[in-house]
Amino acid sequence: MKEGIHPEYVECQVACACGESFTTRATKPELRVDICSECHPFFSGQQKMVDTEGRVEQFIRRYGLQDRYSQDESSEENTSDGEQ
Repeated sequence: MKEGIHPEYVECQVACACGESFTTRATKPELRVDICSECHPFFSGQQKMVDTEGRVEQFIRRYGLQDRYSQDESSEENTSDGEQ
């Protein structure tokens, strides 16, 4: 390997948007991430629906599906109160 062309590999502090932080090694001393293993649905087992632009609501309004989805939401709330 050529000398002097590779970046320095240092200890790195990683900070997630959820508040979790951990130490690893990287070419930068500090990293900020949006999703980590503590808040990612695959690792945490919790499903989060992220719809920042309201695309689902726009689809429901466009095709007149308000009645169908408002009933589904109320029935899901009744069954999720402890029954599985």
